[in-house]
Amino acid sequence: MSGPKPPPLILASASPRRLELLARIGICPDSIVPADIDESPHKDELPKPHALRLAIGKAQAIAPGNKGAFILSADTVVGIGRRILPKAEDLATARSCLELLSGRAHRVFTGVCLIAPDGREISRVVETRLKMKRLSESEMQMYLESGEWDGKAGGYGIQGLAGAFISHISGSYSNVVGLPVYETRNMLIGTGYLNG
Repeated sequence: MSGPKPPPLILASASPRRLELLARIGICPDSIVPADIDESPHKDELPKPHALRLAIGKAQAIAPGNKGAFILSADTVVGIGRRILPKAEDLATARSCLELLSGRAHRVFTGVCLIAPDGREISRVVETRLKMKRLSESEMQMYLESGEWDGKAGGYGIQGLAGAFISHISGSYSNVVGLPVYETRNMLIGTGYLNG
């Protein structure tokens, strides 16, 4: 006889990268319900609180319609100093992000929020520090032509071609891809979804 079925896990994100990172640690969400919230930064909002606010907002947006489930959400933000870099949706935005990042240190923040079936909510922000080499015009052109920047925070994805541009990384690599797997797994253990 099998025991009672555990509550389902819902991922409040349509990111294929988050799904892939969860799969790497043996977690397969029961369903994907992307949260539709306004992701615009508030006036003078800094990158770290922005990432946390969006992660919490996404989880809370889908919680009312999914009672009795574990809800996991995340949001990744690239910051240079106090500035939040946008998600690159077009070539001009991608180029301006790369020009800003070229030769400079920056930080990637991922806010993660987990709502348990009993309503408990835990959230945290994980920070990774990186430095991108100074890009030549041909390197920039090659990357822009690849299209890998599309939809990526800060206009690049470390798991693709741009990985060769990162000269230094301090902190979680998976955090930069879109989900800090160590911290996320610990949150799932802490709320009883996973056995430690």
